[in-house]
Amino acid sequence: MTKIHQHTFGVGKPLVLVHGWAMHSGIWQDFAQQLAQHYQVTCLDLPGHGGSEKITPYTLEQISDALVDAITDERSCWLGWSLGATVVLDIAQRYPERVDALILLSGNPCFIQKSHETATEAWPGMKTIVLEQFANQLSENGMMTLVRFLSLQVQGLSNTKGFLKQLKVAAAQYPAPDTDTLQGGLEILKHTDLTSTLATMDKPVLTLLGGRDALVPIAVGQALLQCLPTMQLHCIEQAAHAPFLSHEQETLTIISRFMAELCH
Repeated sequence: MTKIHQHTFGVGKPLVLVHGWAMHSGIWQDFAQQLAQHYQVTCLDLPGHGGSEKITPYTLEQISDALVDAITDERSCWLGWSLGATVVLDIAQRYPERVDALILLSGNPCFIQKSHETATEAWPGMKTIVLEQFANQLSENGMMTLVRFLSLQVQGLSNTKGFLKQLKVAAAQYPAPDTDTLQGGLEILKHTDLTSTLATMDKPVLTLLGGRDALVPIAVGQALLQCLPTMQLHCIEQAAHAPFLSHEQETLTIISRFMAELCH
């Protein structure tokens, strides 16, 4: 069994937080503490990130298996941010008995933009060439690539420098994941399409997007609603890719309302 670093605090309905690419559970910090005033919050490190063991090969299925094995609660609400949203969607598909509800934070079930002849089949996302550039640059200069990625997460915010510093400080709590792990995460984002999983989801789903997100276009919101009309969709217009940092209280309020409905 893969050793997954985790810490749990608070009491109440189980809520599992899964971070994004190249990060670790320390990114949640105050946000998780706020949630723990009302729920039992578990923060996990993805395999190969933070204090968790790495896995080889780095596949979505192996990641999901490792996280589910690490959680002792029979059923939880799973919150995934960015790559973490892809992971929790896969968990809901493959381990439905372990999932009460999903919260997708700046996530996209098909991260890469897909263009088709008919507009109804198109899917908004990041351009393939941009992700491929990340992968190529990662091999040449890993640290510079990670800094560029952090910069994209706060692009468009009024206090870009302040939030970029906050991200850098949080990320620096652990050494960066190795190149194989980081490349594996990019491969997952590049090749995974869970839109059909979302379309057949029979559990409550909340999606929260940032209106200024440079990685997940706001247009994905309408595509998600077409996919799953029962989804709760919220957009924080002035937020970028990490609304839990830049707009913490607004994000907490939206999540609390969703969780309150689950508890009744």
